[in-house]
Amino acid sequence: MGVAENKALVRRFYEEVWDRGNFEFARDVFADDYVRHDLRPTHALPGAAGMAKIAADFRRAFPDARWRVDLVLGEDDFVAARWTATGTFTGQWGDVEPTGKAATFSGVNIYRFNQGGKVAEIWNHRDDLGFMAQVGVSVWAGAAPETPSLTGTEPRSR
Repeated sequence: MGVAENKALVRRFYEEVWDRGNFEFARDVFADDYVRHDLRPTHALPGAAGMAKIAADFRRAFPDARWRVDLVLGEDDFVAARWTATGTFTGQWGDVEPTGKAATFSGVNIYRFNQGGKVAEIWNHRDDLGFMAQVGVSVWAGAAPETPSLTGTEPRSR
């Protein structure tokens, strides 16, 4: 497949999987042995099933999530896409309890396609700090610091 077809597939991936919740479409996009590069720790299942689970878990936590593709660029075997999403955090997400708060956040994904026309690698970059702040979840770069309690009499962990 050429650059135009790869770009169209990436755009359709966001529309089908992330915006509409058609998780099975991930099988049409990702190779069974694709490699996920992520800035945060992840224990995703391998292959398209792993990508489908990531999207399904997110949509369970943010059932009203909407995705908009802002920009898609492509060259050779690579496609980069910038997207913006909105949603309300009303369901469990990993070990994070829902807050009922809404968020609008953006990210960029870079895809490398294999000769068979499927994604062989993805680099995932998302504004997690801004996203988590909007939904009311604290983010720590290590152990949470000790902070005084609300009464000021004893320390507590956040």
